[in-house]
Amino acid sequence: MLFVAMAGLVLMSSCASKKDLTNCRDENSLLTNQLMKSKEDLAGKNARITALEEQQKGMQQALKAAEEKYAKLQESLNQSLKNANQNNVSIEKLVDQINESNQYIRHLVEVKSKSDSLNMVLTNNLTRSLSKEELKEVDVQVLKGVVYISLADNMLFRSGGYEINDRAAETLSKIAKIIKDYKDYDVLIEGNTDNVPISRQNIRNNWDLSCLRASSVVQELQNKYGVDPKRLTAGGRGEYNPLQPNDTEVGKQRNRRTQIIITPKLDEFMELIGEAPETDK
Repeated sequence: MLFVAMAGLVLMSSCASKKDLTNCRDENSLLTNQLMKSKEDLAGKNARITALEEQQKGMQQALKAAEEKYAKLQESLNQSLKNANQNNVSIEKLVDQINESNQYIRHLVEVKSKSDSLNMVLTNNLTRSLSKEELKEVDVQVLKGVVYISLADNMLFRSGGYEINDRAAETLSKIAKIIKDYKDYDVLIEGNTDNVPISRQNIRNNWDLSCLRASSVVQELQNKYGVDPKRLTAGGRGEYNPLQPNDTEVGKQRNRRTQIIITPKLDEFMELIGEAPETDK
């Protein structure tokens, strides 16, 4: 009986040790996942900081240009003051012109600040749902209120083809949500190719290929993701709108792309400019 009791104690101790080991492993796995998520969040914040630094550089350049223009006008005024007795220049008129110019410069700086703020907000809203892997093949830019989403061709199609592949489904679903969120915007799907001639039945040239690819994306957005077809336009630009020269493989790869261009109506864009958040001076 003593032997049996001792064996029971050993068995219970072994079970408890295994349970503690399992708990430790689970806790370690949880902490590892939390660490990876924290690293991803840090990477996202670093990207936003970089974008804000670029925005600051642009504002500094605009301010420098405005200061240079003001200095030239001031110099002109000084010269006019020196020659006031020798010519018929109206000092009062020149002062008014300088004041009007200063007001216009301040207006331009204010509008540019609001426009840059709007562009930054839109860019962040558009990219926050995309993963880091998707962002390697999806380029999102906002220029003057117009959203440009550029997708690499190998993300959507097989080489030389225009049928949407399965790999594109998740990314297109996110882009469709963006389009549906901005429901009053018009959407142009634009196909682009490199300059390598295509030889395939029923496809005469790169014009055909770029148009067919744009049409495939339009129909995917309409039929699979419920985007209103009245908002969609499909167009092809063939090889005639390159981003880079076609004399390297990297250049050709950049040129083979599908662009989704989301454009607000002018009055709606001006409303967005008015509602853009204020930025620091």
